[in-house]
Amino acid sequence: MMPGRAWVLLLAAVAATVTTAGLGWWQLGRAQLKRSLQDELENRITLPPLPRDALARTPAEASDQLHRLVSLRGHWLHQQTVYLENRPMQGRPGFIVITPLELGTGDAVLVQRGWVARDPYDRTRVQPVAAPGGEVVVHGRLAWPPSPLMELGAPPTRPGAIRHNLDLAAFSRESGLALRPLTVLELDAPGAAVGPLQRQWALPSHNIATHHGYAVQWFSLSALIAGLYVWFQILLPRRRSAG
Repeated sequence: MMPGRAWVLLLAAVAATVTTAGLGWWQLGRAQLKRSLQDELENRITLPPLPRDALARTPAEASDQLHRLVSLRGHWLHQQTVYLENRPMQGRPGFIVITPLELGTGDAVLVQRGWVARDPYDRTRVQPVAAPGGEVVVHGRLAWPPSPLMELGAPPTRPGAIRHNLDLAAFSRESGLALRPLTVLELDAPGAAVGPLQRQWALPSHNIATHHGYAVQWFSLSALIAGLYVWFQILLPRRRSAG
């Protein structure tokens, strides 16, 4: 009959083995979920561009249109352009340039027109960007507004063109525009000359490989616990008895 200490070790080894194996399977489940999300994202990008009339007006509609391509006609409201600072691209500090595109009277969508490098000597100086007038056609991909960054202290009551963050509702009140709940990541038109605005927008990554890596670690730990128990509690005592 097994002594009490041996039962404790057996139960502890079984519990640890089952728990770590369960965590491994949970990570595989997470990877499968992320794979489904990644497949959905890639599928949306292949769909035909959304027309202006179909563009979301509510957050509920917006979530179903994320990452869809769009082709919008409108007029730039250059006087409302803002520059979001501390937004690096490919490791370089700079600004994201955002300009409202008026789709109709008072109806607009914010367009992330691209990225420009920061002046290393004067953070308040920004590169001039093209300001075409008249009706334009903008090709892009739908996205949420840029993620907010941590600010020290309260945001200014009268923000200028250079800003740390851009809140959609606050900017709508400030500008008097009825803004759509999404922004457009502008893409370079095929065959267009490369200008000062860089548009290497990265697609969202669901880090599927990370979950696979965690699963391997948990399964390895589960196998290690089981192996150590078998070696020290079964094989090693038998070898000693035989010797």
